[in-house]
Amino acid sequence: MTRDTWTLDPGGSFGRAGGANSTRVGIKEYNPLGTGTIVSLGRSRNVDRSGTQFTFSNGSVFGSRTAVNLSHAVNSDGRSNAVSVVRPFYALDSTWAAGAIASRDDRLDSVYAAGVLSSQYRHDSRRAEVFGGWSAGLVDGWARRWTAGVELRQDRYASEPGLAAPSSLPTDEKLVAPFVGYELIEDRFDREVNRNQIGRPEFFALGLKASVRLGWASTGLGSTRDALLYAASVSRGFEPAPGQILLGSADIVGRYAESQVQRQRLGLQARWFVPHHGRWVFYASAAGDLLTRPAPTESLLLGGEEGLRGYPLRYQSGTRRALFTLEERYFTDLFVWRLFRLGGAAFVDVGRAWGGTDTNALNPGWLSDVGFGLRIANSRAAFGNVLHIDLAFPLNATPDIKRTQLLVKTKFSF
Repeated sequence: MTRDTWTLDPGGSFGRAGGANSTRVGIKEYNPLGTGTIVSLGRSRNVDRSGTQFTFSNGSVFGSRTAVNLSHAVNSDGRSNAVSVVRPFYALDSTWAAGAIASRDDRLDSVYAAGVLSSQYRHDSRRAEVFGGWSAGLVDGWARRWTAGVELRQDRYASEPGLAAPSSLPTDEKLVAPFVGYELIEDRFDREVNRNQIGRPEFFALGLKASVRLGWASTGLGSTRDALLYAASVSRGFEPAPGQILLGSADIVGRYAESQVQRQRLGLQARWFVPHHGRWVFYASAAGDLLTRPAPTESLLLGGEEGLRGYPLRYQSGTRRALFTLEERYFTDLFVWRLFRLGGAAFVDVGRAWGGTDTNALNPGWLSDVGFGLRIANSRAAFGNVLHIDLAFPLNATPDIKRTQLLVKTKFSF
């Protein structure tokens, strides 16, 4: 069954999380004149910056499989530009891919302590990559893909006049690295309804998906140091019982230089969906992250914007982070004006960020909150967003934290 959906997304949005507001006004069209192009122009403001953004995207230029993406932003603290021309592995049976990507982002990065802005610094980041890939396609339910290319990473850091600077800044760096990669994908998917969306079909990848990428940056190619760059990920889905879905994933990214692991980040996540009693779904998630020898200003943040809904923005920080969430979700059969579908959730969040030099000295332990909220989905919109309106109540609050946190956000999931 097919239904018409709106491709024009005009107007504005307002969000609030962790005690900080964000706003956006603009217009976005997902299919002008039936071309499949996405064009948007908007003005946004959040806790970090305000700016005007323009984007252009077409996933099938001239009827081909080549995708072109352009973005340009003029912000209160700098500029951002990105361009990519990529012919991806568009299907499991695709046999080749190629592309080029380039971006530059000049901005102010912020350092927070106990949810309060403590320092800022200038960060000029440049990225570029050229790659090609090949595959035998889908063979006996598996797709195996190889890629090779060259990437550029260049970062420059500086103090900003008139602003408090961190006690130490990362060292300027340029890395030019040829790389190779391998990806393995199992063709196994499951179709469900009322898990992350309201009344929309959803497809979950239950098969094994694994990837690894290795690159070597050398001074002979213009790099500031010799380094082995590595990244790997793995994910798998399970069905513990009929209708249940358990998704697990792990990823790691970092480098090996000067006889030691540097700027490594390891992440683990598990999500569990358990439908019961008709329209009720129990949801549980667990996530953990670990930094090894990070840059001086690099840390893992935890607060209202990062999933600990009863606490201020970026309330805790450190080199280790853990977050656990339990939710009881209810998907109603209400269809307001044949436009909006409604749902609700009650939740418990427990988390902590610790380690390193920027920990929250006032409230460094485990934090928890409880709350409830409303979910609103527009069934006619092509983009499938879900509006979250939550009230969260911190259980380990210090006197400086509000006893009730209001969160208003638009997300791609329930």
